Parts: sequence; structure tokens; C-alpha cells
Amino acid sequence: MFVARSIAADHKDLIHDVSYDFHGRRMATCSSDQSVKVWDKSENGEWHCTASWKTHSGSVWRVTWAHPEFGQVLASCSFDRTAAVWEEIVGESNDKQRGLSHWIKRTTLVDSRTSVTDVKFAPKHMGLMLTTCSADGVVRIYEAPDVMNLSQWSLQHEISCKLSCSCISWNPSSSRAHPPMFAVGSDDSNVTYGGKVQIYEYNENTRKYAKAETLMTVTDAVHDIAFAPNLGRSFHVLAIATKDVRIFKLVPMRKESTSTGPTKFEVQIVAQFDNHNSQVWRVSWNITSTLLASSGDDGCVRLWKANYMDNWKCTGILKGDGSPLTGTSGQPTAMSMVVGSSVQTSQNALNGMSAGRYFFPPLDPPREGTRYGHLLPPSSLIEHCDAEPVQSQQLALPYRYSSRALMPLPEAEGQ
Repeated sequence: MFVARSIAADHKDLIHDVSYDFHGRRMATCSSDQSVKVWDKSENGEWHCTASWKTHSGSVWRVTWAHPEFGQVLASCSFDRTAAVWEEIVGESNDKQRGLSHWIKRTTLVDSRTSVTDVKFAPKHMGLMLTTCSADGVVRIYEAPDVMNLSQWSLQHEISCKLSCSCISWNPSSSRAHPPMFAVGSDDSNVTYGGKVQIYEYNENTRKYAKAETLMTVTDAVHDIAFAPNLGRSFHVLAIATKDVRIFKLVPMRKESTSTGPTKFEVQIVAQFDNHNSQVWRVSWNITSTLLASSGDDGCVRLWKANYMDNWKCTGILKGDGSPLTGTSGQPTAMSMVVGSSVQTSQNALNGMSAGRYFFPPLDPPREGTRYGHLLPPSSLIEHCDAEPVQSQQLALPYRYSSRALMPLPEAEGQ
């Protein structure tokens, strides 16, 4: 059964973002009270605030974690036109501070002339790189040449998108067949300007990012965007939060051997849902890209999953206060579809305010001793990518990874 746990966040204003670290054991929140708070999860599943500090001189829109390979590093962005990088340091200077941690500002990025609306670290295989997008329509990519010195960041790329930018997402694929690529969304309210989502790809020849695709069918303001983890696929999957939830498939078209331009894509819309009946503010994938969570102004988090025919449907509805939800035809009507006592609540569990608007659901990566995350459905619906082969007395039967219950693979003929 779905259980809602309330967290007394003690932010003095609206919370705009909630971000989980790579292991899902730490959480950061940011607010219009200009502060960031860091939370650690205890062994009994309770969240405790371990750090809180003023980060900016304006509302803090987003906060994000770097990969733990680079240490405990956070980045935040704000209405004050800056982005900042923070690092956790364990005190060793004297006996009083020994073993205690605190966060220090490593750098402030001041290139934007308007509000910095989103900040994201690039996939770790690209090194320690940070991307920001601003209301002035410019995407900026920074790099830390020395990961041991986070006070030095160099501006590598400055890309003008023509429209006000609201969100950004990196394609996480590490395949050599896929050049570095990111998508940027615009919240420009003028619907006469189509193409509120633009795809940019890195060109090895020019060493610059060039526009590869524009999703012309997206004409409404885009609030969030998320590439699905790429587990060896030849194509890319992109989720978009606008007035509804949309899932696009980007299939790279065969490139001419003499072509030096960006990759061209065949754009397919594979799903579109208006079940929230309101603005959708966040979309987030699980680690295996088999489950999508979305949250909206209806105060609910909805879970979407595709069957073997690639038909997407709603598989669960989570309400922040844990109360049962009266569903519509064809929709889940209770919380019993989702298991996990450590599911976190939506925004009104964090600060008692409007529920669905700024909730970012936790989606843990698999790790030893845990399931996939706080918002995942029962195990029969989850890709068991952390399953271990079961040893029998005579031979080990490998298990097929599927969306059904685990079944041993058939023995090869002749064995």
C-alpha cells in the first residue's frame, strides 16, 4: 500500500525543486526563501535535514547533484541571474569540527543577464561539465578542467535558442554512435511560435553544438523535459511536461558518409496524456527507462508504463496525502498499485502548499539491498535488472529480464 510520509521542510516560501543524489539516499530542496536544504535518509527510512544555508539573493529555481565520482557536489540556479556550485567538506581543521561536514561555495557563474531557469550536470562520461539555461534564451556549458579544483570553471559553449528557456536535459547515452546531445524547452507563452523543444548535438568537426531537430508540434509552454536512460537502444526517448504529458521517439536517420552536419531524426510521438487535466510540471524516468512519473497541478503523481506493444498507459496514481483517489474509467482507483512505505509525499507534504506543481518524484537507481525506488510499482511490473542468476545444485539458470515475473531461459537444444 502507498504510504505518505510528511516532512517538515521548514522552508519559508514555496519549494521549487527536489533533487535526489545518485544513490537516492540524499535529497536537496530549494525554495523562494533563497535557501537550499540537504536531507539524509536514516536507516529507519526517516529524512533528516543535515544542512541549510542561504544560496542566492533571489528565488532558487533548481538544484541538482553531480555524479558521486566527483564528490558531494551540488549546483543551484536562481532568479538573481546566477548559478552556483557547492561542495560538501568534512571538517578536519580542529577537534571541534572533526568529522562534521559543511557546504562551501566553490564558484558563482555570472554570465547570464536574466534569470537562470535550469541547471544540469552533463553525463559523467563527458567529465565534470555543467549546463545552464536562462530566460534570455541562451544555453551555457561550463567545464571544470581540474575536478580537484571546483573553483575554476571555463565557459566552453554559448548557444542562442531564440526563445526563452525553461528547462534542459542531457541525453545520457554513452554510446560512441551517439554524439553528446541535449534538449532544451521553452516556456514562452506565445503559441504562435511553434517548436518549444529544440535538440542540439555536438559536432566533432566544428567542435560546436548545432541544432539537430525542433519539435514543431509542441506549441505550448514547456515546464520540464527528460531524456530516458539509453540502455543500448539505437533511438532516443524524450518525455515532455507541458499542458499534458508527451513522449517522443527520436530515431536517427542514416547519415551520408560525406555529411558533416548534425544528425537528422525521424520524430515520432508515441504517447500523449491529458489525465492531469492541468499543467504538468515535472517528468522523471526510472533507471531502466521503463517507467515514467509525472506530476501536475491536480496534486497527483501519475506513473506511465508501456507494454510489449509499446502502448503506454497509466499504471498508478499517487496522491500527496495518501488518501484514495477516485479514478476515471480505465484508471487505477486506489493506491494499492504502488508498494513501498518510504514513498515521499508531494509538495504539500514538504511545505503544506500547492501539491503537484513542484513535486519531483524520487526514482532511485538499483543498489544492493534495495528495490528500484520509492515510487515504483510492484515487482511484477519492474524490469529486474538487478536480479542475480540463481544457482542450482547442477547448473546455473540465467534469468530473462522482462516486465513479467522472472522465468528461467529455456535450455539450448542439444544440451
